[in-house]
Amino acid sequence: MGSALSGSRCAPAAERHRVALGFALLVLGYVVYLVVGAAVFSAVELPYERRLRQELRDARRSFLEENSCVSEERLEELLARALEASNYGVKVLGNDTQPSWDFVSSLFFTSTVLTTTGYGHTVPLSDEGKAFCVVYSLLGIPATLLFLSAVVQRIMVLVTRRPVSYLHRRWGVSRARVATVHAVCLTLVMAVLLLFIPAWILVGVERDWSFLESLYFCFISLTTIGLGDYVPGETHSKEDNPHPQLYRLAITVYLLLGLVCVLVVLETCCELPQMRRLRQRFYQEKTRDLDSETATIIDHLEEQLTDFPEHPPVISSVSEQAANLRQEGKTLSSMAYAPASTANGNLR
Repeated sequence: MGSALSGSRCAPAAERHRVALGFALLVLGYVVYLVVGAAVFSAVELPYERRLRQELRDARRSFLEENSCVSEERLEELLARALEASNYGVKVLGNDTQPSWDFVSSLFFTSTVLTTTGYGHTVPLSDEGKAFCVVYSLLGIPATLLFLSAVVQRIMVLVTRRPVSYLHRRWGVSRARVATVHAVCLTLVMAVLLLFIPAWILVGVERDWSFLESLYFCFISLTTIGLGDYVPGETHSKEDNPHPQLYRLAITVYLLLGLVCVLVVLETCCELPQMRRLRQRFYQEKTRDLDSETATIIDHLEEQLTDFPEHPPVISSVSEQAANLRQEGKTLSSMAYAPASTANGNLR
């Protein structure tokens, strides 16, 4: 009896130690991943940076030698002003007079800000614009997250939960296997529709971009990384793109719809049973701290919510059901073990 009690007490402690060890290994692995990534980028990009820096120095020296009337100080001042204007999204090359803050460009800017993509190619110039951007983002980013969450959950019902439940009942295959196959197929379809086909289209529109650069732009944008080194509509002339406003509007719609689709794919993958078991290796879920009766109720409710995603059954709270089960168990046990004389009301 004592050994059984000590074993039951040691089991949660061992589980906590296992989860803590798994979390520590996760943190260590992530740090190692960061260090390896930094080492690879440094090894690959540093030679290109040095080569480009040397080319710029040679070009600057050649310009000063060919134009002796231009002083080095004046050239430095001109380059500094040009770079500062370029950082604020104001182009100084050629005769480009296309504004960066017309309505469609501003709409593109607000979409990149609220989705936290943030290319950085266009930024507010005035103090008033910077202050409004702070207030606008402070309210808009949570609203955008709420909007995306609501849209994604509704789409999840149509493209994930219903198909998985239907195939599970129709074919009699385990739900985990059906969900895995569905997640793989959905990922491949979304990759073709959101990455490869748009990249192929961008190659025809952006003449200076290769297919790899177009694919790179689509991936960086839809994952909200938004480095800003490639921005559509910034490189070609008016002859190549006679409708720049319509093109910028189409890119805005693509980014918003693509972000929703990417979130649907991520949510679908996160709901896989394999992913749930993997998460349990690194943190202890709340259901583990509950008693067996409450955990059984939670599992039963999750199955009901999965089978009926749009119209979940009306149920009482988990704590109430657990309390009812405990009360029913106590009543049954008292009736089973009560003496017959006591149950009949006769004491002898």
